[in-house]
Amino acid sequence: MTETPRRPTAYETALSPSSDQRIRRYARDMTRHLILVLGDQLDRSSSAFDGFDRRCDRVWMAEVAEESTHVWTHKARIAVFLAAMRHFRDGLANDRIDVDYTELQAKPVANEPVTLAAALEISLARATKAKQRPERLIVVEPGEWRVQESLKAAVAKAGIPLEIRPDRHFFCSREEFAAHAKGRKQLRLEYFYRPLREKFGVLMEDGEPAGGAWNFDADNRGAFPKAGPGKLPAPRRFPPDTLTRGVIDLVNARFATHPGCLDDFDWPVTPDDARKALDDFLAHRLANFGQYQDAMWMGEPWLYHSRLSQAMNMKLLDPRDVVRGAEKLWRAGKTPLEATEGFIRQVIGWREYVRGVYWHFMPDYVDRNALGADLPLPDWYWTAATEMNCLKDALGQTLRYGYAHHIQRLMVTGLFALLLGVKPQQVHEWYLAVYVDAVEWVELPNTLGMSQFADGGVMASKPYCATGAYIDRMSNACRGCRFKPKVASGPDACPFTTLYWDFLARHEKLLAKNPRMTMQLKNLGRKDRDELRTIRRQADSLRG
Repeated sequence: MTETPRRPTAYETALSPSSDQRIRRYARDMTRHLILVLGDQLDRSSSAFDGFDRRCDRVWMAEVAEESTHVWTHKARIAVFLAAMRHFRDGLANDRIDVDYTELQAKPVANEPVTLAAALEISLARATKAKQRPERLIVVEPGEWRVQESLKAAVAKAGIPLEIRPDRHFFCSREEFAAHAKGRKQLRLEYFYRPLREKFGVLMEDGEPAGGAWNFDADNRGAFPKAGPGKLPAPRRFPPDTLTRGVIDLVNARFATHPGCLDDFDWPVTPDDARKALDDFLAHRLANFGQYQDAMWMGEPWLYHSRLSQAMNMKLLDPRDVVRGAEKLWRAGKTPLEATEGFIRQVIGWREYVRGVYWHFMPDYVDRNALGADLPLPDWYWTAATEMNCLKDALGQTLRYGYAHHIQRLMVTGLFALLLGVKPQQVHEWYLAVYVDAVEWVELPNTLGMSQFADGGVMASKPYCATGAYIDRMSNACRGCRFKPKVASGPDACPFTTLYWDFLARHEKLLAKNPRMTMQLKNLGRKDRDELRTIRRQADSLRG
């Protein structure tokens, strides 16, 4: 049977015979591929640009209000995305790449597209009218289920083929994680992290983990001495240039009622600046990161943390460069192994694991609520107006910078919401709104699973619950605070401690099934009924 010859595409016809005149005519009258670049995909080496031909392919980008309003987004998060997108656009234009770009204005304009899907539909309708309708749309895997599904629907409505390409930014693909998860009763970071280390030869020596161990957690739990951390190496700042200052003015005008401020905005918004931020961390803070990664200190937002998650999550910085840079310093004898491994595990281990969990369990994952928590998020999470020193500091810092390090998120803001019984979806929306590095694939599992235990143990083997004594041990926040971290009831009781014992009592039956909670439940059993009743009444009063 004779196979029917495939008809050449318009692009192939334009190139055969090879003729500059034909190519110019094709580029003017038609578009071969329209490359969709999202705000967290600002990577010129991404798979979206494989085979890109500037003579007949175009890039599409759009700023739309929904991406700043579907959660009540912090001004710094809005500004960092818009500034980075505009710098990326200008870089493409400087390389003579045609970019179809939709800008937000300081005030909404008539017929302005509110969603990415609406902006795309308008662009495709305009291209069709101008006889430049693309033959194919190409996008790298989006980082959010909502965005992925809305773009699919918009493209299907337009009747144009959509090609979703793999995201090479990550060490592990969605499909590889699904294969890892298949048949496992439990998903645990350690059994995911080790094979990745082996596969990519990271911190390996003769087929074994460097130092004879896969992780050095026991060496990475230090608190600062009573005198404090001493003089800290301030992270490199990136003062806004003219373009970024224009974005800041736009955000302050259009999103004036949104939380946060932009007075201290200094995030890297270009690949060059992101690389400088990496070099600065490696040179000045990595060596002490491990020992003090779980420590907190009032009024010190950065400590020895990297501030690199924002740049990596927007694809301004390749995680392979981050891992290679850290490992190179250790091999040169400039950083301790425990600090290097602790940091690398955050990148090649935890970051990849969280993404895998997100895509493996979505879209149902976002609705999980294993503990049945149903209270609203306290209003003061948006104002920092609380008497609790630790929360006042972490929330104030968050509202000022759009940043808090991982222990502040897990064991201060997240812990209080868990113990109080806040509906996990409200906690998720708050985290997604207030942090500059928040993209849903990384934020949702960290919040819903790790912090709130709403997934019932997919992400974490037990709830991360503790009394105020933990915060006292790891910070100086309890000094001068009117609440006493070891007191569970009465006028001086620390709300964390009151709520901790109430949390254990409320969920005792469920937690009894978890062997990692045995010791905590034994301690609960030592409290008499009268004390627990008093604690319950005080906990109820905290819930209003």
